[in-house]
Amino acid sequence: MTVFFDTEFDRLFRRLAQMDMGGLPGADEDACCVPGPRYYGRVVTVGPDGRPVVKEYGNVRPGPRDPGAREPAVDTIVDEKEKVVKLIAEMPGVEKADVKIVVDGRTVDLSAERDGKKYRARVAIERKFDGDGARATYKNGILQIVFKLLEDGPAGKTVEVE
Repeated sequence: MTVFFDTEFDRLFRRLAQMDMGGLPGADEDACCVPGPRYYGRVVTVGPDGRPVVKEYGNVRPGPRDPGAREPAVDTIVDEKEKVVKLIAEMPGVEKADVKIVVDGRTVDLSAERDGKKYRARVAIERKFDGDGARATYKNGILQIVFKLLEDGPAGKTVEVE
């Protein structure tokens, strides 16, 4: 029974991995801003021949789309007291002039390239923020971007009946 379960689970997992991810975060360019948990992982076991077997799981695709680039560690910090959201990315080995930041809606694309070091990251921010008033600093391999949070307006409008 265990062999059947493992075989069936592997078959279903492969089928899901091949399907269009149907709007899961990271599945395509437009799906990055879908709220909810995002996870990715690997399980490494030893196969019958003694070689490692790596199985991936999760609802996001691993790594950046550029195969030669690394995905930097990026922290997103929302500070309600100061009404800002901060992105802090580790991108060592590049210069300030090499860093490119593109804000598109609620998504921030980070990239940098210098002397064979390439970084690429796409970060979705769930809160509304002011992309035009962003401030960015880069020092000792750490990029910090600060956006002002925008107030969310009312979700709906009440209409009085006459």
